[in-house]
Amino acid sequence: MARRDVSPDDLLTQALAGQRSSLARLLSLVERGGEPARAIGRRTHALGGIAYTVGLTGAPGAGKSTLTSAFVAELRATGERVAVLAIDPSSPFTGGAILGDRVRMGDHVLDDGVFIRSMATRGHLGGLSLAAPEAVRVLDAVGYPWVLVETVGVGQVEVEVAGEADTTVVVVNPGWGDAVQANKAGLMEIADIFVINKADRPGASEAQRDLEQMMDLSSLGGWRPPVLETVASDGRGIAELVAAVRDHRAHVEQTGELATRRQARLTAELQRILAERLLARARAVAETPSFEGVVADVVARRIDPWTATDQLLGE
Repeated sequence: MARRDVSPDDLLTQALAGQRSSLARLLSLVERGGEPARAIGRRTHALGGIAYTVGLTGAPGAGKSTLTSAFVAELRATGERVAVLAIDPSSPFTGGAILGDRVRMGDHVLDDGVFIRSMATRGHLGGLSLAAPEAVRVLDAVGYPWVLVETVGVGQVEVEVAGEADTTVVVVNPGWGDAVQANKAGLMEIADIFVINKADRPGASEAQRDLEQMMDLSSLGGWRPPVLETVASDGRGIAELVAAVRDHRAHVEQTGELATRRQARLTAELQRILAERLLARARAVAETPSFEGVVADVVARRIDPWTATDQLLGE
C-alpha cells in the first residue's frame, strides 16, 4: 500500500535517477489526469526542451510499428537513448490501450536505452491522446534525447500528429496512389518526410512518382520532403530515413523553424488547458442551485441566453 502513496515529486526524483518503474507510474498519472498530472506538468516543464520528437503516422497496415522498431535500432547502433510513445486504439470497455507495451517492438524490450509506452487515444479524434504532449514532456525531462510518437493513423484527423512533433514522417505503401490524391492537402501540410514502406512490393515506383508530382504542384517553402523507400522488416532504407530526419532537424534548427514550431505547440497546449479549466468552471456553475432558476427564466423568455450567461458568471 505504501507504494501507491509515493508522491509525483518522489516519482519524478526516482525517474530522474533512472528508475523505469517510477517513470511508468508517472506516465500512468499523466494519462489519468487531474491534480497529480498537473503537479507533474509543473515540475517537468522547466526540465524539458532537450528531446527531439519524431512523429510517425500513416494508414493502418502501413507498417509503422515495424518501421519505428527499425528506427530505434538505428539510433541505438550509435548509442543514443530513445523513448517511444505508441498511441493505440482505445478499448471500448476500459479506455485503455488495446496494444500493450509487451507486444510492441519486442527486439528492444531488454534494452535499458529504450523505453516504450503505449497510450490510449480514449476516443480522441486526432489519434493522439490529450495526455500525449505531457507524456512527451515527462520523457524529455528524464533525459531521453529522442522521443518517437507513433500514431494509430485513422484517417484525415491523423494530421494532428504534426502539431506534436518536430519532424513528421508520413508512411505509405505501394499502390497507394489513389489514396495519396484523395488525401493530398492533408498530407502535404504535415509531411516533412515521406516513406514508402514495403517497397519490395509492386507499385513502389508509381507511389514515389505520385508523391513527387504532388510536391511539384504544391508550395513547399524552404524544405522539400524527401521520398524514401524502405523495407522495415529487413532494415532496408532505415539508415537513409534516420539520415533524412537528421537533415530535417538541422534545417529547422538553422532556419529558426524549430523554435517557431515549438512555440506554436506550446500555444496550442496552453489553449487546450485553458479551455479545459474554463469548461470545468462552467460545469461547476451549472451545478449550483441558481442555475435551474436561470434556465427557467430563459425558457419563459424573461431573459435571453447571453444575459443569463452574464448573470451566472457574475459579469
